[in-house]
Amino acid sequence: MMCFETERLEVKCLSTQDREAVIYLLTDDQVKKFYMLPDFSSREEAVPLFERLRQLSVGEDRLVAGIFLDGVFIGIMNEVEIKDKRIELGYALLPKFHNRGYCTEALTGAIQYLFDRGFEEVVAGAFEGNEASFRVMVKSGMEKQVYQDEIEYRGKVHRCVYYAIRKRGS
Repeated sequence: MMCFETERLEVKCLSTQDREAVIYLLTDDQVKKFYMLPDFSSREEAVPLFERLRQLSVGEDRLVAGIFLDGVFIGIMNEVEIKDKRIELGYALLPKFHNRGYCTEALTGAIQYLFDRGFEEVVAGAFEGNEASFRVMVKSGMEKQVYQDEIEYRGKVHRCVYYAIRKRGS
């Protein structure tokens, strides 16, 4: 379970009341360009994924959370992979909340939250060309890594560029 507050945001578990807002994010064409999601042909097809994310967000063994502004769902943050004391995060915001510093604030808060819980390195990746996400990672204190990956998504191979930050003293 991932739960913390920043100056303007609350990152917390998803509830059944968040269903429509989360499904809106999961089916948004702009979000789907960079946040890897199934290609739902209808909003109804996204309901099982919402339920799975909601269940994971309240569980103790996975790190999935909604990002909220004044109690309103604006995005999501999730663990992609955990290896020892290293965690990779993914995140997405509803497009109408882009370019306001919310993603940077949420990621910076998550990094501190994870360091406080014993992780020594936080990693995030984005497809080449996703300059907004690269700026978020840099503003959150992350540094570009040499390692890159090629990932097939929606029938196209994308180069994924990674950024990371290590806990001081690690």
